[in-house]
Amino acid sequence: MPIDSINLDLASADYFGGRASLWAALEMRSSVSDERPTAILGFDETFLRPFARALIEAATTRAAYRMSILQETRNSERYRVVEYVTGPGKALEELMLQPFDNVVLISAAKGKDGDETLFQLPRTDTFLRAFAKMAYVADQALHDLLDDMERVAKQRKPVTNTR
Repeated sequence: MPIDSINLDLASADYFGGRASLWAALEMRSSVSDERPTAILGFDETFLRPFARALIEAATTRAAYRMSILQETRNSERYRVVEYVTGPGKALEELMLQPFDNVVLISAAKGKDGDETLFQLPRTDTFLRAFAKMAYVADQALHDLLDDMERVAKQRKPVTNTR
């Protein structure tokens, strides 16, 4: 499906277990789908900056880039990144960014099973500059939101008397 536009959407923000967290989605719009947003990746606050860096590096150096996605713990049910292309929120452990002449192919690394293509992004200077700017602004806004959530949570904590 051709990508006519791409955007980031804040899906949720939460404060639980003494920690602020959020979930965002990388969405695309296409004339093929009547310009309805279609989520292709979902991720937490730790993913956007390294993904943007990996995309720019792969595109400019013309070298494939393997991006590992570390989970908090091996047994954690909280995923850092999921893809929505091949199913309803499949967790990712590794992405492969493979540059070609006009596009950067984004694939889920499946180890011995090879890579599974998820989507492709343009490799033009215009797109890369716009994506880098969007990612920078969004990353700042997401981290400002997390800071605000932490501040509000601290203000709401009841003060205990030490008598």
